[in-house]
Amino acid sequence: MGFVIAVDGPAASGKGTIASVLAKDFGYPFLDTGLLYRAVGVRLLDQGGDLDDAKAAQACAQNLDLAELERPDVRTRAAGEAASRVAVHGGVRAALLALQKDFAAQEPGAVLDGRDIGTVITPHAQAKLFVTATPEIRAERRWRQLSGQGEAVTYEDILADIRKRDERDSGRDSAPLAMAPDAVLLDTSEKTIDAAIDAARRIVEAARAKAGL
Repeated sequence: MGFVIAVDGPAASGKGTIASVLAKDFGYPFLDTGLLYRAVGVRLLDQGGDLDDAKAAQACAQNLDLAELERPDVRTRAAGEAASRVAVHGGVRAALLALQKDFAAQEPGAVLDGRDIGTVITPHAQAKLFVTATPEIRAERRWRQLSGQGEAVTYEDILADIRKRDERDSGRDSAPLAMAPDAVLLDTSEKTIDAAIDAARRIVEAARAKAGL
């Protein structure tokens, strides 16, 4: 088993950006697991399905092609909402479990970000980060991102989405959003992205030193 960096946290906390930079810095492949659930939700909607239909969502997850993660529409606000809704289905999570575990088993290591990486997917990960920020800060970041992509959204609507997703992600029965006991908390509320990345890099470097790397 290689060196695994698990980066968890709520929506728009900055974990995806941090994880992708860590992957480049340390030369590991990177998987944004949230895109898996977004792709499942988008595929289900494309089929005219119901996001609350557990069996239909599971069928979409079982046949997911990783190439679908490259679709532009998996990064929209609608896809984020769809992801949070299909992620509550245990069958969806089970269908994607092996894919994520296989990715994490690569040599010499891997970086994965999501909601349950350090708790469920790779509880053995040598470096675990839980990246968070206040709902207001996260809503502002997501609003700027989506506005920059041309989506007509308001900050108030995004904040409401963030709060709803936090409640759904933390309250679901299957693999809820939770900080692993051995994860390092990284609150990015008052940090620039560069400062947050520097802090994350130091956390990983300490874990690598502990592992003798």
